[in-house]
Amino acid sequence: MARRRKIRQPLSIGGAEIEPGETQDVRLKVSESYAGDPLAMVLRVIRAERPGPTVFVTAAVHGDELNGTGIIRELMIGRPPPLVAGTLICVPVVNVFGFETHDRYLPDRRDLNRSFPGADSGSLASRLAAILFSELVLKCDFGIDLHTAAVRRTNFPNIRADLADPGVRRLAHSFGCELIVNDRGPLNTLRREATRAGCPTIILEAGEVWKIEPGVVEMGVRGVDNVLIELGMMEGDPVRPLYQTRIDRTTWVRAEVGGILRFFVAPGDVVEAGQPLAANMSLFGDARSILIAPADGIILGMTTLPAVKPGEPVVHIATPKRSARSIRRSMQGMPRDALYQQIRRQLATSVSVHQYDDEDASGLS
Repeated sequence: MARRRKIRQPLSIGGAEIEPGETQDVRLKVSESYAGDPLAMVLRVIRAERPGPTVFVTAAVHGDELNGTGIIRELMIGRPPPLVAGTLICVPVVNVFGFETHDRYLPDRRDLNRSFPGADSGSLASRLAAILFSELVLKCDFGIDLHTAAVRRTNFPNIRADLADPGVRRLAHSFGCELIVNDRGPLNTLRREATRAGCPTIILEAGEVWKIEPGVVEMGVRGVDNVLIELGMMEGDPVRPLYQTRIDRTTWVRAEVGGILRFFVAPGDVVEAGQPLAANMSLFGDARSILIAPADGIILGMTTLPAVKPGEPVVHIATPKRSARSIRRSMQGMPRDALYQQIRRQLATSVSVHQYDDEDASGLS
């Protein structure tokens, strides 16, 4: 269960003291440059006058995943949440090393999101993780960590959460994504170790690396606001999704042959078993293979790299608890300007989506 601190006294982070009712920007020293100059992680602490939960929102734990940075900048600059209780801590860039080089990893090639809770005397990654954990996570009641797909892939927005934990489950449902993937997360990830330490934490997976995508930013800001409303930190009514379903199983459909992909689906599409997902074409335009949906589901993610070899992942399908027919009914009459549709169109710009017809399979035996 979450620890209900409801801090009234000054909150100390990186030597800074933030009083109730104050907003303060903090530079938290995390390392030093080769020249011996200090390197800092910047964060903004927003505190209401009234006590309440303390929530962190982090981004760019992987240094090339910028959508979360865009979400947090919008929270800090564009639409600051009008807190009535509690404390919000915004960290737009955690992996300051990878951010500078547009790289997922740290200079020692370690993955920061496999290094928590860290150690004061460990590797560069372990020391950075330890500072974040001690200065932030252990002072918070809840956490939201923002991510994108890995390089050359895109994800339709989804929450990943250990739904066996009541606090995590509360955050996951209140955030307001249509898709909630039930998953504890790998060992030593920020969300898994934070939850284990008593700070229930979820992650948002949305979009792709090296971009700040407007629909994803809108979804992220809306989701954080929804959580703050749920926790009594903001007033107002949460924005509910068109539908919401739990995902217990996902499957990657992989290329059977080498070639150039011709896609027939986009992220967020609802598909049926047997539906064509993509054709693998030769350089001369001949279909060599048609990839078929193995089950009813929702397109959770896709490759954005159209050239593939046998065995490489192409389409990530989530198998929902709700039936595809029920989800389609929920989406009937959805306006074209609905956020769901906006995100679907924006993410689809990374792939060329075509209407499937029988000619796409011509030449296959």
